[in-house]
Amino acid sequence: MTDVMSNVLVVDDEPQIRRFLRAGFEIEGFSVREAETGNDAIRAATLHAADLVILDLALPDMDGSDVLQRLRAWSSTPVIVLSVRASEAEKVRLLELGADDYVVKPFGMAELLARAKAALRRQALGISGESTVTIDRLTIDLAARAVWRDGERLVLTPKEYRLLQLLAQHAGNVVTHQQILREIWGQLHVNDTHYLRIFVRKLRQKIEPEPNRPRILLTELGVGYRLAAAGDRPLE
Repeated sequence: MTDVMSNVLVVDDEPQIRRFLRAGFEIEGFSVREAETGNDAIRAATLHAADLVILDLALPDMDGSDVLQRLRAWSSTPVIVLSVRASEAEKVRLLELGADDYVVKPFGMAELLARAKAALRRQALGISGESTVTIDRLTIDLAARAVWRDGERLVLTPKEYRLLQLLAQHAGNVVTHQQILREIWGQLHVNDTHYLRIFVRKLRQKIEPEPNRPRILLTELGVGYRLAAAGDRPLE
């Protein structure tokens, strides 16, 4: 259950999907509002403050990506996209447009709720100014610029710390390869994904209890990386 009731806007043109999502979120203590078209979604988001938007891409009046862009013009509310489109290029495109996460249909309600709660935690972290992120036995102290594992301070290079800092600022949500490379190595290196994989492998040797079965720094295959959230399982 959520400690404080959060308002969720569910945008999907299929009534059965909306009922399924409403039931799942309400059981967890969320307040749910529904919209079945893109225009309805934009109107609802404008008139009624939402803490989270669950957005299907296949809407009858416009593509969900257009709704996302229009929301991002004025709102930083977390948006989780739902779609049957599972291509890596599509995931990257939506994340670059401002989606906080991407869930492919069909999906389990437990997975969606875990990702929703992660998005809300990240939003709350930014609002509250909390400076410490803890995942498993790893603690990232953003104020002190220090990383601890099992109470022992780790020795990291500046770029290793910068990667953890970037992921901690989006804890539980995926950050694309291009976003990471642009932020840490600059625009000229946005296509150096092979180098990034090697870099991440070395960093896991320092932060993961079992580097070959990561449970802290997780891979979203073909898309990017994220720090784990509750309910995550190793992906590689």
